[in-house]
Amino acid sequence: MSGSEAPSQIGQRVRLYRERAGMARPVLAAQIGRSAEWLKALENGRIQRTPSLELLLRIARVLELDDLATLTGDDHAVPVTVFAGERHAALSEVQAALTDYRITPRVRAVSVDHLAERLRKAWRIRHSSPDHRSQLGVLLQGLIRDAQTAARTAEDRRAARRTLAGVYQLADFYVAYQPAPELVWMVADRAVNEGYEADDPYVIACSAWAMVQALRDSGRWEEAITLARNAIDQLTPYLDRTETPDDWHGIAGALEFEIAYVHGRRGRSGDAWRGLEQADRIAQQLGPTYRHVQTSFSQPVMAAHATTLGVELRQPGEALRAARSIDADHIVSVPRRGRHLIEVARAYINATKIQRHLRCSQNRSGPRLKLSAITALPAICSGTC
Repeated sequence: MSGSEAPSQIGQRVRLYRERAGMARPVLAAQIGRSAEWLKALENGRIQRTPSLELLLRIARVLELDDLATLTGDDHAVPVTVFAGERHAALSEVQAALTDYRITPRVRAVSVDHLAERLRKAWRIRHSSPDHRSQLGVLLQGLIRDAQTAARTAEDRRAARRTLAGVYQLADFYVAYQPAPELVWMVADRAVNEGYEADDPYVIACSAWAMVQALRDSGRWEEAITLARNAIDQLTPYLDRTETPDDWHGIAGALEFEIAYVHGRRGRSGDAWRGLEQADRIAQQLGPTYRHVQTSFSQPVMAAHATTLGVELRQPGEALRAARSIDADHIVSVPRRGRHLIEVARAYINATKIQRHLRCSQNRSGPRLKLSAITALPAICSGTC
């Protein structure tokens, strides 16, 4: 990816496409949940922090842009539907499946083993298809209803509840970025509850992983850290046992990174990088071929996580070093790979801003730094670029 092609100001592109759409600034601002004054500042380049991926998605949806690269200026096409999808009929059907769980279950028996196999296939679709949300929207309707029925009628209720928790964990990926945030909380809470009902530390930890993200994105930092740490503590007694599956270590590593990411979002650099190192040690122990299906936790994704932390901490040099340490094609999950490419683009944008700041600080006759040199520097412009 060429850093020279990254735009210095996303705001200029937002204004360009807003005006092309004939949309007034207050209208766009209201639809993305920001004030008109904030949007004006973004468009005029007065907001220095690169908008988050979530905010970029909201802007792209409202402006009816199909490709996030339209806003980021990146030369890798990343369809908005990879992350956001569209509110289609399936969302209403999924919501209906989630809210009719108290109705008397159907008499038809549901095989828990068959249900678990359907769930495994759905996870494969989630990670392999660029159009995964549309496909999951169709699959989840039946999965949710059948799993909820099995949890109340199956002979092995614990196994049924473990599977139901997994269905809710998958549903979390479907409802994320959809215009129905209440469903994110619903499926995250239900997944945690089913984990506790199954009395399974691994299922609890996998469910907590989704809830930690919901708490983090709501700014409930301490609650997110406490939940993640509690889930890890429940796993810890099992992690030294030779018979413990690798996935138990994988979810522990994924939760360690979530703690690091919370610190990163709070701007606590030291805690964030120490947390990343802890998660990376687990990834190294699991080996280069390991990948946790739900969270994508793996060695390649740890490098992607490092890129994300660098972006959040306004340390583009660290972000770009991490990005260059892996081939993005080694990230198996298509949606996770797409997100990584967006984070790399954001890192280049931040690095370009630092380059511009340094150039303004130099005499016109003085030497100028190339972008390649910037990537080797520490974050020297945290709050002023």
